[in-house]
Amino acid sequence: MSDLIRVYQFRDRDRMYCHGVSASQCYALEAIARNGTLTLNELAAHLYLSSSTVSRLVEGMLQRGLIERRSHPDDRRACLVSMTQAGNQIHAEIVADYVEQERTLLAEFDPSVRPELIQFIQRLAQTAAASVRSGPDR
Repeated sequence: MSDLIRVYQFRDRDRMYCHGVSASQCYALEAIARNGTLTLNELAAHLYLSSSTVSRLVEGMLQRGLIERRSHPDDRRACLVSMTQAGNQIHAEIVADYVEQERTLLAEFDPSVRPELIQFIQRLAQTAAASVRSGPDR
């Protein structure tokens, strides 16, 4: 398991830098793409990062024109972030790159086991995410 995680961490880092974004920026783009407009606290929760870390991350993404920030209409203390056209374009390029790579990886497996393999990986990811959300003292 740790070997697979390590391979994917390095793969993600290298692939994302090829598109001009950091791994954290890419994960933030993915969270915004999946959920639409988010508050900074919501984005922090999706990324499993502190609000202060996400604030710095957002500043870098704003400077690059990947996201836009606006005031929250119901909470003056909060702000909302959403994707710009440039952010959508980079996100689409990264997703296309990943889809092609995953297609190549799955081609190594018998077609009859691919659906179960995908379901297993999805379930493993959901279980891991739930474990992270519940904290170390389960």
